[in-house]
Amino acid sequence: MEKAPEFDFIIVNDCSTDNTLEICRENQFNVLNLPINLGIGGAVQTGYIYAKENGYDIAVQVDGDGQHDPAFLSVMAEKMEETGADMIIGSRFIAKEGFQSSAARRVGIKYFSALIKLLTGKVITDPTSGLRMIGKRGIELFASDYPKDYPEPESTVAMLHRGMEVVEIPVIMKERQGGVSSIRLQKTVYYMIKVTLAILVEKMRK
Repeated sequence: MEKAPEFDFIIVNDCSTDNTLEICRENQFNVLNLPINLGIGGAVQTGYIYAKENGYDIAVQVDGDGQHDPAFLSVMAEKMEETGADMIIGSRFIAKEGFQSSAARRVGIKYFSALIKLLTGKVITDPTSGLRMIGKRGIELFASDYPKDYPEPESTVAMLHRGMEVVEIPVIMKERQGGVSSIRLQKTVYYMIKVTLAILVEKMRK
């Protein structure tokens, strides 16, 4: 990555039906090509398993739709070293710059922020952000246990529930450059109910 040359990268190709794999091979990108479709949770967990098995101290989650700017990774790494946090989340809602998501999605984000605060006492302004940096303890946790659907709010609660430190920093996100969101309008109710139940179950786990 030109904007983050000090970071390694791996692209997890979750049985995409476009020409993602061909582009990766033509450009000699590092790619893990999954033999079957695992969905978002399984694909992300694959990255954490890779990080654990290869001895990485830090893992970074970046969506593949062009919203996240790798230039913020060095800032996130500095914040992690400064605070000793287990997770750094890039939040679009601290400085309120850049693309602020759709109105409907912002309602859901505020709902999950309120739910997480109610259950953990921690204010997370952007619980659905896919721009995340995870330390070694988080890598160990997520390599063995990671939510399957819409994992960001649930995985945040999983870390907080285990006494890990989660810190946000302001970032600037762009509008989606490609692809389609996994959260469609017709799935919104299912998404809200499913993630709420998953968070409540996670909170009750010992």
